[in-house]
Amino acid sequence: MTDRTYTIALAGNPNVGKSTLFNALTHLHQHTGNWPGKTVATARGCFTYRGEQYTLVDLPGTYSLRADSPEEEIARDFIQSGAADVTLVVADATCLERNLNLVLQIMDSTHPVVLCVNLLDEARKKGMIVDLTALQDALGVPVVGAAVRGGEGLDNLRETLRQAVLHPLPPPQRPIPEPDGTCQLPEQREDARTAALTAHARSLAALAIRVPEQADRRDRRLDRLLTSRATGIPAMLLLLGLVFWLTIAGANVPSELLSDLLLGFQEPLRALLDFLPLSVQSALVDGVYRTAAWVVSVMLPPMAIFFPLFTLLEDAGYLPRVAFNLDHAFRRAGAHGRQSLTMCMGLGCNACGVMGCRIIDSPRERLIAILTNSFVPCNGRFPTLIALLTMFFVTGSGLAASLTSAALLLGTIVLAVGMTLAVSKLLSHTVLKGAPSAFSLELPPYRMPQVGKVLLRSLLDRTVFVLGRAVSVAAPAGLLIWLLGNITVNGAPLLTACAAFLDPLGSLMGLDGMILLAFLLGFPANEIVVPVLLMGYLATGTLTGYTGLTELKILLIQNGWTMETALCATIFMLFHFPCGTTTVTIYRETGSLKWTLLAVLLPTLAGMALCIGIHLAVICFF
Repeated sequence: MTDRTYTIALAGNPNVGKSTLFNALTHLHQHTGNWPGKTVATARGCFTYRGEQYTLVDLPGTYSLRADSPEEEIARDFIQSGAADVTLVVADATCLERNLNLVLQIMDSTHPVVLCVNLLDEARKKGMIVDLTALQDALGVPVVGAAVRGGEGLDNLRETLRQAVLHPLPPPQRPIPEPDGTCQLPEQREDARTAALTAHARSLAALAIRVPEQADRRDRRLDRLLTSRATGIPAMLLLLGLVFWLTIAGANVPSELLSDLLLGFQEPLRALLDFLPLSVQSALVDGVYRTAAWVVSVMLPPMAIFFPLFTLLEDAGYLPRVAFNLDHAFRRAGAHGRQSLTMCMGLGCNACGVMGCRIIDSPRERLIAILTNSFVPCNGRFPTLIALLTMFFVTGSGLAASLTSAALLLGTIVLAVGMTLAVSKLLSHTVLKGAPSAFSLELPPYRMPQVGKVLLRSLLDRTVFVLGRAVSVAAPAGLLIWLLGNITVNGAPLLTACAAFLDPLGSLMGLDGMILLAFLLGFPANEIVVPVLLMGYLATGTLTGYTGLTELKILLIQNGWTMETALCATIFMLFHFPCGTTTVTIYRETGSLKWTLLAVLLPTLAGMALCIGIHLAVICFF
């Protein structure tokens, strides 16, 4: 084995399987997704083949080396730096002509180059015939075919990379024909060079690919349904409603079982802490542990259903169609079309949605997306929204009730999207003025999702990650809640005194002081709003769960709740300040206290204004 480590730059267009190839070669688990812009920084991993050590550098997906975006700049700078011993370019066999444009640019910038034509399985399904030998002869660089998701071609690729590193072929002739001398101005020469590049890529694709007429028929039929003006939005709402219904119908029983299991450990834990004073035992068990257990039991089941379903849609190639359907609306709002993708990510977790805004090139539009991401409810708000909608606005039980709950929840999401667009437009015409920028959005081919891998990765990469962050902030919040419930002033718990202070504002919003206090104490994790509210109403001194929606509704009505209260509470649960994890993430992404404060204020003020409007309307008309 040699002491030297060889460096391989991994480049290619977005959505050609680079991250999947990276995972397959290095056995790491970088998250992969079937939409463009997923990777916005370099990832590194190592592997060993035939005694040689290799470092694989996964560059951001890019369509060009002209450096018109951060992704292109990162990829171009690394490729041209000479830091790599070989550049591995991944291309999509189903749309080779567009991919070859980048291949030729890279060949013009560095040597040696290896081309991996990926997704041969998808090409075969479409009836396409790919002549890799003809392509290799025409380019003058090694060309390897692969279907990385199925493991096809990986051994051949490793050997080809080894030969390219140890015994590189002579540089091929200049891959991009130079324009003739009639182009005098730099702009004319650049346009002529681009035209020559495009023509050369087209001729190479024609040489290497034979496409039957019916190859894209299935995708075209699906796109006519999922992206047309008439059916695109209804189909999107139908799919989202189905995801919500499956989440609602499937999470209830596991949540109850998990709650019973975790809360059953309270007394054994208390026994283990028997050496501590009773007050300390209670603070740790009834405060810290009980709060963390409640968050896990409420969050884990719906996340374990929602995230995999969402990831399956992503892996099948549907999410770029969502961006396509909503692009016009976001552009009219002065925002970026990719904001629709980050907004969808926010449905799972607003913190993940905020981090996902990195895929937006424009700093102005990225900031708009960050500031408005919390207008869509995250997974942590869903249990409370579902409970409120089911208790006060749904009659009956069984399948009809769950379908009605899903439809109402979908209606709240439509309202949230409308508010996102409205506030985005407000920002783009005030503090963040500017015209929306254009962007290239690839609609990838529809693919059969890899269900096993998708389930595993969505559970580990998303569910466990988000759950861990939620628990880390919920545990200390549990201690604070316990202190407020057990420290008394003039015979009354601090919790009650704080609620009395908030009563005037709560009454103006159609709520009460205890509801507002529950929202404030739920800042670390939205899942604990209802338990804190019950703790305040019952004056139990500890975080309290509920055995069923019927009992919860009776308790709320006994404490003065009406249909107006339920409606205002639903609206404020939909529009209020982001949770602690999301707030910290916003600060990390923006590096600004000013923008973080604005991101907190915007949804809160919107929710307060709507609640006050509802309350005044009830007074005036009822």
